[in-house]
Amino acid sequence: MMAVIVMAFAITTSITTMQRGFLALDTARNITIAGQIMQSEFEKMRLLPWTTVDAYAASTTAVPYDAAHPEYFYIDTAFTSNSFIQNRFTVVRDVVLVRTGLKKITLTISWRSYDGRTLTRKYFTYYGQNGLYDYFYNSL
Repeated sequence: MMAVIVMAFAITTSITTMQRGFLALDTARNITIAGQIMQSEFEKMRLLPWTTVDAYAASTTAVPYDAAHPEYFYIDTAFTSNSFIQNRFTVVRDVVLVRTGLKKITLTISWRSYDGRTLTRKYFTYYGQNGLYDYFYNSL
């Protein structure tokens, strides 16, 4: 009987430990994907002309890709074509005018882990009208 109690305790604790391990693995995987999505969005933005970035709304939530409206803010199809990622992540872009010719752009991404918790990560960058470093160089 003592062996059964010890065995039940060992199995119970190992199942709990495995659940916590799977949760940590899920969180790490999603943090990596979220970082890749945000970095991809920033790299696409860096290729755009100032007039496009200057026209960004103050706050925009990413929408599903629509070929008829490529100007909308959407998560790249390289990510959304994967069914695991497709509807799991929500991205919001906030744009703040720091001063004439310089904007601070923040991407906030959120998702639900498999235990139902909402997790969020943020990246931000500055976008200068004539290039970030050129802007600072010429403004001194």
